[in-house]
Amino acid sequence: MPAENHRTDFLIRAAAVADASVLSALALRSKAHWGYDNDFMMLCRDELSWRAEDIQSENSDVQCWVRGDELLAFYALERIDAHVMELEALFVEPRHIGTGIGRIMIEHAKCRAIAARATRILIQGDPHAEAFYLAIGALPCGTRESVSVPGRHLPLFEIGLDEQSGETDRDDDRN
Repeated sequence: MPAENHRTDFLIRAAAVADASVLSALALRSKAHWGYDNDFMMLCRDELSWRAEDIQSENSDVQCWVRGDELLAFYALERIDAHVMELEALFVEPRHIGTGIGRIMIEHAKCRAIAARATRILIQGDPHAEAFYLAIGALPCGTRESVSVPGRHLPLFEIGLDEQSGETDRDDDRN
């Protein structure tokens, strides 16, 4: 399904506590899409589970892509410090992976992070998502050991927001 079909018939909204089980199920389906076996998925289950306190945390911003009654994607930003937010999650319903929803969600997350005065977004990505993060302009910045799978190291990326927010400030100065 082309991304153009999604551009007029969706809503991005804040996650509600009632969405927790839907987010958890979506995260598990999306992760499993990459061919991970049941043992691996069991190791990741807790990390991919969303609870009311995850959604309500004052340090988190969880946003959902909704079309009609169907929640098709979500992301979560978590404040790390005054200037850094981490993309804790970005999951898309498997049948919509590759349609442009992920890219739109990243742009939305960048806007939310800039509004929260962050200057960069840190991302611990799944190896299967590495090409996606590079394509959206994230830069590799190291690795981090998986919380779920000891000994597994995952790529880290960052998106600088200074230039984007700085351009906006310079544009305002010209008016």
